[in-house]
Amino acid sequence: MNAIKNARKLIAADPTSKAAVTLSSLVLALESEGDFDIHRIYDLDHEVFELAIEILKEWRIDRYYASKSKLFEMSRQVRALNATA
Repeated sequence: MNAIKNARKLIAADPTSKAAVTLSSLVLALESEGDFDIHRIYDLDHEVFELAIEILKEWRIDRYYASKSKLFEMSRQVRALNATA
């Protein structure tokens, strides 16, 4: 479950970056079973794109993994931060 941990670290390092915002949106869509425009991940650099794909794989394998909840909460914080900016 390294992708979830790596995404959390990436988001924590710079929550306003394009990568953090996109990954946070992906996580929130997965958690809420909402919509996500998959084209958004194509705009990411290759390394972050691969991370997004790994998140999708891990999410499908284990939807209730404990680290996911930490990433979900951080993603909410990023959304709130960006909504005020």
